[in-house]
Amino acid sequence: MSFRKKNLVINRGPPGAPPVPGIPSTIPPVLKGPPPGARASPVNGQYTTSTGTPSLDSLLAGHAGLPLGCSLLIEEPGTTDFGGALLRYYAAEGIVQGHAITVVGFGENWVRDLPAVVGDAEKADSGSGGKLKEGERMKIAWRYERLGEFGSGIGGSRAQSFTRQDPKGARDPDTSTAPHSFCHSFDLTKRLTIPPTAKISFIHLPSQSLSPPAAETSPFAPILTSLTNIISQHHPTLLHRIIIPSLLSPLVYPTSASSPRHLLPFLHSLRALLRRHSSSLTLMISLPLELYPRDTSLVRWAEILSDGVLELTPLPQLQDVKGQDQAPQGLVKMWKLPVLGEKGGGVGGQSGEDLAFTVTRKRFEIKAYSLPPMDGGEGEHDGGAERGKATKVDIEF
Repeated sequence: MSFRKKNLVINRGPPGAPPVPGIPSTIPPVLKGPPPGARASPVNGQYTTSTGTPSLDSLLAGHAGLPLGCSLLIEEPGTTDFGGALLRYYAAEGIVQGHAITVVGFGENWVRDLPAVVGDAEKADSGSGGKLKEGERMKIAWRYERLGEFGSGIGGSRAQSFTRQDPKGARDPDTSTAPHSFCHSFDLTKRLTIPPTAKISFIHLPSQSLSPPAAETSPFAPILTSLTNIISQHHPTLLHRIIIPSLLSPLVYPTSASSPRHLLPFLHSLRALLRRHSSSLTLMISLPLELYPRDTSLVRWAEILSDGVLELTPLPQLQDVKGQDQAPQGLVKMWKLPVLGEKGGGVGGQSGEDLAFTVTRKRFEIKAYSLPPMDGGEGEHDGGAERGKATKVDIEF
């Protein structure tokens, strides 16, 4: 009868022998938490980052943010620039979170117009103002106050709902002194102070002549080279946001940029970069539809090569409407949502409802759209009551 010592690894060679196949030679690395400004998707666990607009985060297929390694294309007809406002929110959120920012086609003037973060003093003022007006509101239970509010579920439509304190940081004051915020509130009337440590890069388009050799050269080739160099210079775990405002705009891009032989390889290369750096890279593009309608093959191919497609359709604003500040300024159409996973993994956040957006001083909000009540209804009711009353002429014979 033989005895064998317990807790002894079988088939283990001497200290200087090579590792035995099938037995790991090193301890696997311990998984760390999400990087700053990111959190796990409630759908499939993929890390997501905020677009700077809470109501837009709640629309992105239930991921409560833009998944890393994905792109979002914002289309807008007309001469307005509401899509540019979403891109500025996206850039401002990245700067506040400490992410790397790369702006294509524009210089430092574009970054100077970023909205500022709402400070603690303004939040206190807004909170005190809300307490003063609390008596004027309808007396209902606090738990029903947000009933029916768009985006009150995953992602929410309030920036404060993203502010949560880490319990580990709360117990250990040395690791964290401030609560981690996934999405911040911004003020469009004030400008963001760019910190000196911000990692912001700009890619300018090279000036091209109208000669035939220059027309054959793709204007996007230097952009791809610069993007690759910038991404390689940053740490692999640092989140990176690429912003391309007003793609194919004649004020920024040459006429040869709208050629399919130049644009489609550029979009394919951007998609390859996103898949290669799927744990740190995101992309947002705005495309004006005034010169390139959506029914053209060029725009349809751009939608196919994008992970998410959003269209903002401005509405004509009437000057005699009461409460014009709260009136919707345009309609929102989600043509494509970022869906991750071989079995799907994403559902639409709009649930078949018509959506509209409102740009106010404090936020860019997307909510359910409903027609306002018809004017003159109260007057017609009063007029009918007056017609039903008996007059002196009717009483006298």
